[in-house]
Parts: sequence; structure tokens; C-alpha cells
Amino acid sequence: MRIIYFSILILFLLSCNHTSEEYFITGRLKFKIKDYHGAIEDFQKALEINPKNDSVLIYSGAAKYKLKDYKGAIHYFNKIIEINPNSSSAYLNRGSSKNLLHDYNGAIKDYCKVIEINPNSSDAYYNRGNTYSNIKKYNESILDFNKAIEIDPKYVSAYLNRGHSKDALKDYLGAIEDYNKTIEIDPKKAVSYFSRGNSKDKLKNYNGAIADYSKAIELNSNYSNAFYNRAMVKVSLQDYNGAIADFNQTIKINPKDCDAYLNRGNSKLYIQDYRGSLTDYSKAIEINPNDAEFYNNRGLLLSELNDNENAIKDFNKALKINPYFGDVYFNRGISEINLGQKKCGCIDLKKAEELGVSDASEIINKNCK
Repeated sequence: MRIIYFSILILFLLSCNHTSEEYFITGRLKFKIKDYHGAIEDFQKALEINPKNDSVLIYSGAAKYKLKDYKGAIHYFNKIIEINPNSSSAYLNRGSSKNLLHDYNGAIKDYCKVIEINPNSSDAYYNRGNTYSNIKKYNESILDFNKAIEIDPKYVSAYLNRGHSKDALKDYLGAIEDYNKTIEIDPKKAVSYFSRGNSKDKLKNYNGAIADYSKAIELNSNYSNAFYNRAMVKVSLQDYNGAIADFNQTIKINPKDCDAYLNRGNSKLYIQDYRGSLTDYSKAIEINPNDAEFYNNRGLLLSELNDNENAIKDFNKALKINPYFGDVYFNRGISEINLGQKKCGCIDLKKAEELGVSDASEIINKNCK
């Protein structure tokens, strides 16, 4: 098929005096082979000849959208609406572009216009539901997903995203019902198992969650989030070696996943692999040096290893990032007391107590009188 596309393009290039329709045809061929820049060039030439060809304008907007030039896409969709104020597809696509530009109110207005023009547009209800979800209006999003499903009972993504909204509202059983439906319609959709696993995890159905994450991995062996979440469930089950194996896979797929290094480091602590834990915390900091928790965890480990001076350096860095991190004041206070810096330690412990660290009071009573 691609050979045919290229043959047509070559014949086109060898000819001259092209019509708007000819430019449109070659532009569509380039669009199909994902040469979006080339497609736009041909669409532009077609529009120079016939600037009101709404089909060319739609494709031009779609090509800009594929290139993630959402403002450029909106420009073309606006042109279509000027020519045809009842073009539901232009409003729908403009709404999608606005949504990706975080103009959620603008997107909702466009989807409402689509529904006004075509009350049976399941995509308009679905897209509006997604936008409501983006602004955390989950009840409204569920109503729209309901309508999309009423119009199209096989709308897999509508069931899936309705499940996400129910999960956000802590209706985990309702979410699981929706994920069950997506699996019934399309049993090869890995994200459905992953999402159902998340809801089961929140219900503390850990074995069920692991089974779902495992199925997601079976369907997509590079599903790093499934490996990561399965690892976290194994941590909950105190299967630290199993968790480490899954964090290893997460990191293999995504070597820049600092949370995977952090939690692998935490898991290594439980099996007393302190050197390995320290290495993982340091790697997490290397990837993201602006997370106070990373410095706190490494500092706490250094303190446990009686390296209080370096521990305090890490706690200082953590507090520079987040000066309201109560646990860090507590941990630094302990290290300071261990180094004989009682005055500084007591000041930190009192600050930790002010910030709501419950364990601080007992240590203050023992050391700061």
C-alpha cells in the first residue's frame, strides 16, 4: 500500500498546474504515512487555490494536532466554523485542542456546541466527561460517560474513564465494575487490568491487584507502571525480594524513574542491604535533586549507620527544599543529639513537634529538660 502512495506522489511531482483537489489528495497521502509537515505544505497550496475548502481545513487542523501544535490546529478549526457554523467536527476537534492547552472551560463550551448540533454524538459526551475529570468534577464526568455509553454501549474508553472517575470518588467497587466491562468488551486492553488492579489495591485486595498487574504485564511486557505498582503491593505484603525484582524491571524499562529507585532503596532496607539502599537513594537524588523526601531517606539511613555528620547535611538539603517537613526536623534533631549538639537537637525536635510529629514529645521529655 505504501508503494502505491509513493507512486501517486511521484506522478504528482512530475506533473504541473495542479488543482486544489490534487494538492488535497497528495496531502492526504502524506498524512496517512505520517508526513504531517509535508501534508500541511500541500494543504496550504490547496487553500491558496480554494481558501474555503472545509475538508482541506479539517485535515490541516488534524495535521497540526498530530504535530502537537494545538494553537495552529485551533486556527484551522476556527476557519471552518467561520465558513460553517454548524460543523460539529470542527467544534469537537477544537474542543480537544483546547483541552490539551488546559483551556478547559473553552473545551467544555465547544463540546456543548457539538451536543447542541448533534445530541447523539457519543464522542462529545465522552470528551466533555474527560474535561470534567481534568478539573476534578468527577460527578459531572460520570454523567457524561453515562450518556456516551447510552448512545454507544460498546464504548470501551467511556467505561474505562468512568471507572477512573469512580475511583477518584473512592467508589472502588463501582470502578471495578466498569473495568470489568472494558475487559468483557476488549480483553486485550492492558490498561483495563492495570486500572482494576489499582482499585483492588485500594480495597486491600492485594492478591487480586497482583493478578491484574500480572495480566497487564502479560499483555504489555514494557508496562513499567504495572511493574512498579505490583512492586508496591508486594511491599504491602512484606515480600521485599519480590518487590525489588519488580522495581528492577521498572528501572530496566525506565532508567529515569526516581520513585522506583527510592522504593527499591526502601525495600533493600528491610532485607538489611544498607549499601544497596544507599546507592538507590543516591541515584534517586541524582535524577531528581529537588525532592526533599529523597534526602530525608538517605539522611535517615546515614544516621542509622552512625554517619550523623553526613546525615545532617542531607537533612539540611531536605529542609532547604521544604522548610515545613516535620519529619526532617525530627530526624536532624536526633542526629544532632547523637553528635552531642543537644541545644540544636532540642530546637529541631520542638520544631518537629510544632509541625505535628507525634514522636517528638517523648524524645523532648527524655533529652531536653
